[in-house]
Formats: sequence, structure tokens, C-alpha cells
Amino acid sequence: MNVIEVEGLSKTFKFYRKPQGLSASFKNLWQRQVEFKEAVKNVSFNIERGQVAAFLGTNGAGKTTTMKMLSGILHPTTGKVRVLGHTPSDREDQFKKRFSILMGQKHQLWPDLPAIDSFALCQRIYEIPTPLFRQRLTRLSEVLGVSHLLDIQVRRLSLGERMKMELIAALLHGPELLFLDEPTIGLDFLSQRAVMRFLQQLVKEDNLTILLTSHNMADISALCERVLVIQNGQLIFDDCIANLQNSLGGLRRIHIESELALSSELLSRYGKVISNEIHRAELEVNDGVANEVLQQLLKDIMVKDVRITAPPLEDSLERLYQRQGQVA
Repeated sequence: MNVIEVEGLSKTFKFYRKPQGLSASFKNLWQRQVEFKEAVKNVSFNIERGQVAAFLGTNGAGKTTTMKMLSGILHPTTGKVRVLGHTPSDREDQFKKRFSILMGQKHQLWPDLPAIDSFALCQRIYEIPTPLFRQRLTRLSEVLGVSHLLDIQVRRLSLGERMKMELIAALLHGPELLFLDEPTIGLDFLSQRAVMRFLQQLVKEDNLTILLTSHNMADISALCERVLVIQNGQLIFDDCIANLQNSLGGLRRIHIESELALSSELLSRYGKVISNEIHRAELEVNDGVANEVLQQLLKDIMVKDVRITAPPLEDSLERLYQRQGQVA
């Protein structure tokens, strides 16, 4: 069953260009220069229940605009959108109770109040029965390890602790769909991992559907099974992560560790040298010859450890942009 259905979605913004200078500003009062920017162009995709999808793109590509249309914050200019069986722009109360949106750079908790007070407000807004509210709050706060912080003013919490509280607020009403826009921005790697593990657990236990935007590829690799890439408002890729990495040249990385010093000149005979730290090196080779190169390396070099991996997701995205004639 599809939770999100998008067909021919477009969004155009109208704005007025303000020229420099006082006289030009007065002239602009009567003859305003109107311009239009097409932020999203004819985007179509579906997302099934329980799926975790990443929505990727460079700054200004149209990710957040699309997410705002899916959540009802913005009205589309053209196209059809159905989310959880509703038209988001109608903003029906029953629809708003079934999803949640969390933006890493915007906060919904009152900074001068303890988190528990904001959670109590969420309970009233979403009409959550008290026993169910207590059950969910206990579960979420214990899993995220913040039970002892509920009575502390939000502004006195660390960034990682505040983000965990924001997650609790977004999940208290038991949404079926969660929109995440840069949820780990500014967090240290331990907090990032804690948030990702928590989301993985929710997807597994609650069959939660997640649409995630992030510039942190570690978040994407850890959580998502599917990638949608948007650039200049257009959807240019929609498939699983493995197919993104395999479809753009079929490259592989060979990681070598040796007890002897590794020469870059020697390694370049086998493939492109990505890095060489004397006893550890990384090569890039074509997928079709990866095993052959590996066998030759084992014959020629005293190898302590070796492994073959796919290229980093960032490299695959960069090649995708280059193939589209766009530089990320």
C-alpha cells in the first residue's frame, strides 16, 4: 500500500526583483519587476508503507519545498499529491494527526520550559489518552536515554539532548509517517548514531514510514533502503542505494593493509590510488576486474588484510550530477 503518491508535482514561486539605488526603488513602486522560479518540476513517485527513503539533492534543489508540499505546508502549483489517503493542502485534522515533520534547524519545544511541559501540550493538541501518553513517553525517553532530563529547561540541554526531545515530541502521537529534514545537523557522531539506531528500531517495531533529507551520507547509508535524487527541481534518480552505486561505472574500492610500506607508484599499476598511508592504501578499480586485481595483489604484495567495498555514496552522487551535466 502506498503511503505517498505524487504525480506531476510542480511548485513555482513568484517574487519581485528589487533594483539598487534610491531612484530605482521609487520607480519600482509602480513598475515592479516580476520573476518566477520553478522550484519543483513535474516530480512523480510513490512510497510504500514501512519504507525508508532518502530525498537527496544539493542546496536549492527542491527537497524541502517538496517535503513542505507533502506535509501540507505549501500548496502545489500543479500536480496531484495523496499522502495517507488525504490531499495534504486540505490540512484536515485527521491527516495532521497521522504524520509528523521534524526539521533539524527549526524547533517546536519551548526553550524556557522543561520538555515534559511541551510534551503535555502535545498531548492536549493531539488528544492522546493519558495512559497511552504515559506509555509512549516512558518508552521513547528510555530508548533515547533522556528520562532523567524531562524536568530540565530545554535551553539548558545539549544540542544532542534537545534533538532527542524534539524526536519524542514528533512521535508522541504515534504518527504513521515521519518527515525528517536534516535531523542530525550539528550533532556529534555519538548522538547521530543514537538517533539513527532509534529510528531503525521504530521502523522495525512500528512499521513507520520515513522520508529523510540529509547531507550526512552516514545517515542515509545507516537508515535508508531507497534513494530519490532531485536536482534543479527535477527527479533524476529513484532506486535502491546499491543500484545507485552500481549503475554509474561499476567501480569498486580495494582496501589494503600490509606490514611493509606500500609504494604509490607500485599500487598505481593495479588501479587508481585513492589514498596511501604507508601501511594502508585504498584503490579504485572497475567492478569487472576487481577480483582479478585482488588475486594479483595477493601474489605480489605481503597483504595483512584486504577487502572490497562499493564506493562511498558521496562519490556515486557526484558522478550522477556530472552525468546530468550538473556540478554538485
